[in-house]
Amino acid sequence: MKVAIIQQHNTGDMADNRQRLAEKIRKSATEGAQLVVLQELHEGLYFCQTEDVDLCGLAEPIPGPSTAFYSALAAETGCVIVTSLFERRAPGLYHNTAVVFDSDGSCAGKYRKMHIPDDPAYYEKFYFTPGDLGFEPITTSLGKLGVLVCWDQWYPEAARLMALKGAEILIYPTAIGYAATDPADEQERQRQAWITIQRAHAVANGLPVVSVNRVGYEPDPSGATDGITFWGSSFVAGPQGEFLYSSPTDSEDRAVVEIDMHRSEQVRRWWPFLRDRRIDAYSGLTKRFLD
Repeated sequence: MKVAIIQQHNTGDMADNRQRLAEKIRKSATEGAQLVVLQELHEGLYFCQTEDVDLCGLAEPIPGPSTAFYSALAAETGCVIVTSLFERRAPGLYHNTAVVFDSDGSCAGKYRKMHIPDDPAYYEKFYFTPGDLGFEPITTSLGKLGVLVCWDQWYPEAARLMALKGAEILIYPTAIGYAATDPADEQERQRQAWITIQRAHAVANGLPVVSVNRVGYEPDPSGATDGITFWGSSFVAGPQGEFLYSSPTDSEDRAVVEIDMHRSEQVRRWWPFLRDRRIDAYSGLTKRFLD
């Protein structure tokens, strides 16, 4: 499978962001891309740096204008496209939602972000209701995609459940970066931890992983923090965690990466983690904490 990753620096001009993405998707299609993965909330700036009820006006229904745009683009290019949108489900009820379009433009399915962070400059609990669709792979013409979103990527349970339900690849649209107040060594530890945990999901489940992050600086409109410098570093890893491609930390990037989708079968034969799981002894995982 040829997978395109698009790491982009966004501005407040949503039409321009979308147009630049469209050009890159079309270019990737001419290079043979079958699957295109976009970053988290790619339509605009990362608005969760501040709590502002008026920003809820950015949300839109699904189906809606954005889904119509990317549906048409999928049909035009013949690519499966993984998008990330601010979903307006009902008045006052919103989700951080990944929508997948099949190569004929049809909506293959959606995933609502399950784990919602609440940290300085990442005030997502103010905007997003936790997902209620579970960890269900999305079936496309290319196979079953285990689509998760950003904060989900830190949770091995989410990756495992996707794998147990037949996902053939794990995909993470992402928006994460450096806090200016952290020293350089701490910033690098965080970035490396982010990379390591996702490569570990590849190893533990014998599946390729595609992670696509934002890049560039976005100021905090409230002035409460110094804003976020998104660290890019989008990557594609094989089922043993091996890097197939890695993007820079400080610039936009687009790449078409070939993944051997048959390799997972052989890797799982060498490392039969699923065979040796002690499912009779894992009941504690459903508890918040074991006192």
